[in-house]
Amino acid sequence: MAEIKLKEVREQLRAMSEEELHNEIAVQRRSLYTLRRKNAMRQLENTSSIRVARKQIARVLTLLKEREIAAKGETK
Repeated sequence: MAEIKLKEVREQLRAMSEEELHNEIAVQRRSLYTLRRKNAMRQLENTSSIRVARKQIARVLTLLKEREIAAKGETK
């Protein structure tokens, strides 16, 4: 997903179900852990990939929160 434009990433995330979004968070968190570990051992060449992974996690969490708020609004 790193080479896809931001708008396309957002569209792909919005098309995913909640279960798929939770899986995406798990994958990105594992990736972030690996990146941080490699960075600590001075094996990571591109340190900006840590920032990209963090932002991707934030995007997914934001989308989940939006859906949660929308669901609460519909039930009232």
